Amino acid sequence: MYDGIRVIDCCDERGIIAGQMLADMGADVIALEPPGGSPARRLPPFAGDDPGIERSLYWHAYARNKRSVTLDWSIPDGRALLDEILGSSDVLLVSGIETLAALGGYEALSQQFPRLVVACVTPFGLDGPKSGYAGTDITILASSGVLRMSGDRDRPPLRGTLPQAWLHAGADAAVGVLLALAERETSGLGQLVSVSGRTSTMQATQSSILAAGVGDVPTQRAAGGVFFGGIEIQFVFPAKDGYVSITLLFGSVAGMFTSRLMNWVHEAGFIDEATRDKDWYGYTVLLVTGQEPISEYERVKRCVAEFTSAFTKAELFEEARRREVLLAPCATAEDLLQSEQYRARNFFWQTPSPADGHPVATPGAFARLSATPLANRRPAPGLGEHNAEVYGTLLGISGDELAALHGAAIV
Repeated sequence: MYDGIRVIDCCDERGIIAGQMLADMGADVIALEPPGGSPARRLPPFAGDDPGIERSLYWHAYARNKRSVTLDWSIPDGRALLDEILGSSDVLLVSGIETLAALGGYEALSQQFPRLVVACVTPFGLDGPKSGYAGTDITILASSGVLRMSGDRDRPPLRGTLPQAWLHAGADAAVGVLLALAERETSGLGQLVSVSGRTSTMQATQSSILAAGVGDVPTQRAAGGVFFGGIEIQFVFPAKDGYVSITLLFGSVAGMFTSRLMNWVHEAGFIDEATRDKDWYGYTVLLVTGQEPISEYERVKRCVAEFTSAFTKAELFEEARRREVLLAPCATAEDLLQSEQYRARNFFWQTPSPADGHPVATPGAFARLSATPLANRRPAPGLGEHNAEVYGTLLGISGDELAALHGAAIV
């Protein structure tokens, strides 16, 4: 789909997924790493829990379909080689305002390479009072408004176990690159794509921000649910072997599903007829107006939790499907690997394990295209795996010349 588009990827973990998405779409993405390797190679988890630059599962996940070359472009000879590479490239991906500045800034790059699209992923953007601020996953999530809705209501906010901010930003950077390449077809010129991690993650909280702007009651955090208008709405309930998510809501749409759930809970012997026959369509109004005490709603939730605790996730899910109740298992990684849905869609790609080379299941493409499917062309590259191939093909550098560059610590 994007065959013939060459992307030079200088990103660390801040934007690494952008290159992966472009590579999945067919672009020739070259990961340009320092001779010691990208910082992303040092991120856990590691194959066999054995740290090493060739064993990072983070790198293995987000560097597939890329080629790898090493280059120290901070020294003059290395920068000269980089300029030669950029001269025949379409896109440059970088992480951080400091990296873009070290390259001379966008204006200098655009004058030297007018058709080059430059995408830069930063915590807070390239301008504004916070443009020079450092940022980590947790500080970005905090500043975007996401963190305030995560965790228990009576405790400080929590972030998710796996970093998310840079993945949101990197995906947005890939989209920005595609837009810039499309516009280049008309103007013949590249442009700067600036992506702020704060903005990318803030997009996920737009409804809450809009609510605050019009004076509505803001959504508050409540572990396993939401806290709204003094009512703690619970969505996550325990099962014998984990947890399930239940859309325990009310109103003209959700009330029907909650009524079905309560019939099921009653049949299993966990609530009486009076509880089963409550007005689940108008229950929100009853709670807000005080006609139904909050303490009674809390009792109902405890009954539902006792009910779900008596069954496994699979048992609950199978019966929920039959009864058309909005319930889903909270999946573990093992559950995902065994998912019938993912298997039916051939979602997982088989790639060599960084531990022993044996095939392992790797999450596949972000989208399925009917006419031009995204392809699994190569596993994540070893450090400098394609030095000879890239330097020889693009720059005409011989094996002896490459060895000399390696000896001088340029590549």
